[in-house]
Amino acid sequence: MQPARGTGHGVWDKLRRNRVLLVMIAPAVLFFLVNNYIPMAGIILAFKEYNFRGGIFFSPWAGLGNFRFLFLSGEVFAALRNTVLYNLSFLVLENFAGILLAIFLSELTAVHFRKVAQALLFLPYILSWVVIGAISFNFFNYEFGAINTVLKSFGMSPVNFYGETAAWPFIIAAFDVWKGAGYASVLYLATIVGIDQELHEAAQIDGAHIFDRIRHITIPHVKPTLVTLVLLAVGRIFSGNFQMFFQLVGNNSILYPSTDVIDTLVTRMLMSSNEIGFAAAAGLIQSVFGFVVIMVVNAAVRHFDHENALF
Repeated sequence: MQPARGTGHGVWDKLRRNRVLLVMIAPAVLFFLVNNYIPMAGIILAFKEYNFRGGIFFSPWAGLGNFRFLFLSGEVFAALRNTVLYNLSFLVLENFAGILLAIFLSELTAVHFRKVAQALLFLPYILSWVVIGAISFNFFNYEFGAINTVLKSFGMSPVNFYGETAAWPFIIAAFDVWKGAGYASVLYLATIVGIDQELHEAAQIDGAHIFDRIRHITIPHVKPTLVTLVLLAVGRIFSGNFQMFFQLVGNNSILYPSTDVIDTLVTRMLMSSNEIGFAAAAGLIQSVFGFVVIMVVNAAVRHFDHENALF
């Protein structure tokens, strides 16, 4: 009697038939297993009073003591606030600038100019934050920065940018958009290029202007890409870009109130006090909040626009 389909033999037959595909995907599965899943065992550090003799698994338990210390210190609330506000601003500004640039590039008729413009817009994305940090320092340095040099040449007093907390949210947002908008425009441009040109031609015949075509043809087609990128981004809304903040601001304690994010706070804890348990607790809070946010946002998208939800 032959085994019914869907039994154990059926599963092994499917594995045998798809063995080439399984071998192809094996490196990616191994990568995420080693780098993303196995290290999750380190979550236990958030509940331990870590010491090098006991290691991760044999250090004494601290219960919720690490979390209590974080919340009582007050630093975690300020870092969480800054992290969320910065990421929200990056999310809005990067996508807005990316869509705007993609539409601008798609409407250019000069092919060579469009290619050159696209390359120049993408160039900042490949620069490291170390280089951008050096550019920022040469712009805003008090003594010989480009901005203060211009101010002094007009007889004006120089501005101590590295002592002005109110200015840095705008400076950091500007550098983030400058670096990331070109890459975002490539993603949106790929969607715009795939739009059936007959729609634009029919709209032109009906007398639609360029702004009418952008509003009624381009934007609706870009919407699925926008929703997908937003859903992927909200999962990292509690994760600060350590390289960006550290290279632009450094260890300037004057600017901590407006520039300190979870990642810089955790790094500073490890460097100053070697309290690995506190750092692990902050990282766990960051991960849990990020998971909750992406589940809530995805549920909202699924409720209003089921086709564009991630799952």
